[in-house]
Amino acid sequence: MEYNGFRASRIESVPTGIDAGRFRPGERKAARARFGLPQDKILVGIVATLRSWKGHGFLLEAMTRLPDHIELVIVGDGPQRAALEQKIARLNLQGRVRMQGQQADVLPWLRALDIFALPSYANEGVPQALVQAMLVELACVTTAVGGIPEVAEHERTALVVPPEDAAALAAAIARFAGDEGLRRELGEAARKHCVEGYSYERMLDRMENIYRNVSGVF
Repeated sequence: MEYNGFRASRIESVPTGIDAGRFRPGERKAARARFGLPQDKILVGIVATLRSWKGHGFLLEAMTRLPDHIELVIVGDGPQRAALEQKIARLNLQGRVRMQGQQADVLPWLRALDIFALPSYANEGVPQALVQAMLVELACVTTAVGGIPEVAEHERTALVVPPEDAAALAAAIARFAGDEGLRRELGEAARKHCVEGYSYERMLDRMENIYRNVSGVF
């Protein structure tokens, strides 16, 4: 609209749909056993390409403010891997951060977590990983960047913190870690919201409406 002069009434945004039948809650203990993850820890996870704007660095800084029973699982690979490994060593987090690399199927990893974090500070639409985590009923901590506010409403479907703020990120994670009821409440609300608005079926309905409106067939 800004650069090409299109009218707002002619623009429709259709986020990529997720299979809500597949991405659903599962057995956490079994998922952890499968990957050798500890059963007695609060596991925070992020699933994202290792790029600077995804906020992995701020998540590592947040970990230094959190107690030892909270650990971090990083799923994904990318150009920032070496820099993040160096930062993990510099912050003495080697025993509390697991770099799991690229995974063909992220669903069992999501099911192994207690909390999902996506502290992006730029270049986001509606992140598929965030929607997937919400469909698994994970308690999510994220930022109001790009299209994220479409799915993440503070204290209703997620905890939303300012971007590039490790202290606020740590505080939100600690809040979830200490309140299982809040994790369950926001996780269930997040799944309901995403099933209603971001499933494959909803995406197809939106696309069908666009084609009908353009073609004049009703």
